[in-house]
Amino acid sequence: MEKQPKAPRHGEPIAPRSEAGNAVAPLEIESQELLGPRREATIIHAGERYRLRITANNKLILTK
Repeated sequence: MEKQPKAPRHGEPIAPRSEAGNAVAPLEIESQELLGPRREATIIHAGERYRLRITANNKLILTK
């Protein structure tokens, strides 16, 4: 049985996958680090605006 890699701690860089696979691990960021004291942010992707917000139930919603 293969041992699972240890998850990086907050602030620790995420190492790329093995050299055999060219993909890099996805970016991991705390929502508070991204939003700060705000409850929503606008993200522009491919010229389109998206709204990322924290709901009253403390969930994240991304809408176009």
